[in-house]
Amino acid sequence: MRYLPLSTADRSAMLATIGAASVDDLFSDVPAEAVLDGPIAGLPNHASEMAVERALVKMAGKNKTASTNPFFVGCGAYKHHVPASVDMVIQRGEFLTAYTPYQPEIAQGTLQVLFEFQTQVARLTGMEVANASMYDGSTAMTEAVFMARRITRKPKCIVSAGVHPHYTSVLNTLTRFTGDVVEAGVPSFTKGAPGDDLAHLIASIDADTSSVVVQNPNLFGHIADLTPLADACHKAGALLIVVVTEIVSLGAIKSPGEMGADIVVGEGQSLGAGLLFGGPYLGLFACREKHVRQAPGRLCGETVDASGKRGFVLTLSTREQHIRREKATSNICTNSGLIALAFSAHLTLLGEKGLRHLAALNHARAVQLADRLGRVPGVTLLNGPFFNEFTLDLGREARPVVRKLAEKGVLGGVSMGRLWPGEKSLTSGMIVAVTETATDEDFDAYEDALDEVMAK
Repeated sequence: MRYLPLSTADRSAMLATIGAASVDDLFSDVPAEAVLDGPIAGLPNHASEMAVERALVKMAGKNKTASTNPFFVGCGAYKHHVPASVDMVIQRGEFLTAYTPYQPEIAQGTLQVLFEFQTQVARLTGMEVANASMYDGSTAMTEAVFMARRITRKPKCIVSAGVHPHYTSVLNTLTRFTGDVVEAGVPSFTKGAPGDDLAHLIASIDADTSSVVVQNPNLFGHIADLTPLADACHKAGALLIVVVTEIVSLGAIKSPGEMGADIVVGEGQSLGAGLLFGGPYLGLFACREKHVRQAPGRLCGETVDASGKRGFVLTLSTREQHIRREKATSNICTNSGLIALAFSAHLTLLGEKGLRHLAALNHARAVQLADRLGRVPGVTLLNGPFFNEFTLDLGREARPVVRKLAEKGVLGGVSMGRLWPGEKSLTSGMIVAVTETATDEDFDAYEDALDEVMAK
């Protein structure tokens, strides 16, 4: 929309209509002592657009970014290479400007993209049906807990200590007024299996349990076989919800569906989307077909028109925007459609063979760095099996180490003290993520910087 400033005549006519002599009269109710009588101290005077741009660029140059420094930060947001063709596709006008198709059958292109996206997510997760995406991984997890309560009519949700604490925080916020009871533990640095609490989860399941939520790979990068947990859930009439924050991992490890999950949720940021300063991201949601009517959001389906031609329709829509509030399964108001398109375009370019190769490359690079960092004096690698993320025990508080690494130009990971600030037993832990974008030079810089910092 163009900005059309008012003329003096326009302004005078508007003031006359409301009975004001001047613009100042509009602020006559403001106490005189609250009205500024000069410039604000410390705030620079106005400047030209080019001068402001230069000043902001100079300020931004002080940042250490994933594009300009060796980058090994993960914990739910990963730096992967996104092909330029993905941006070309999503910037086409018919996709970039499209929003919720309230008359969906008119938007055949949008519906086809979402149908293809659902198919890809269902196959990745090993589930029978997936919806047309959600906000992000954390809200998708909460919607899964709500769905499990509707299905089982039980109040309690047990959350693994290996689930990202930000996801659990969102769950706690959104369940404050719903009657759901959330039980979440604090992780431990178990050698070979950090954050693994499957035995505790199985022992905690009782007659009131609606769902058990577990992340795989978990926050620490540990990979587990969830089959025994799924069996225990089903024996008690509870549902198993599996969270996947690094979707590329499903190109290498057994899918949650194959291990008995009832609902799979996750974050799709790794495919198609960059770090994007923390968002917008993409929520993935898949489940068993028998539970589909309790799934949140929307589902697109394939059909034929009156002439027998292939077409796409909005098959199921259980959100508030489309049906009465008391009948809705969620109040999700959008589906991150543009990011879903980017996800689908990236995954289509990769194909099954490409995804498996990308996953293998991520794992191989992570193993190489883990071996190198684990040999630094004072550093202990905690993981047994992992994908592209692992946890180091530094034997001292990790936050100062992370800061000193950044000062040396290496963004080396996430300190556990940031995620669980009140748990002193975790402050020595640092989570490191490695993707295909890390170079040998990045590895050299990281090892040298960590060795120097730990020696002091």
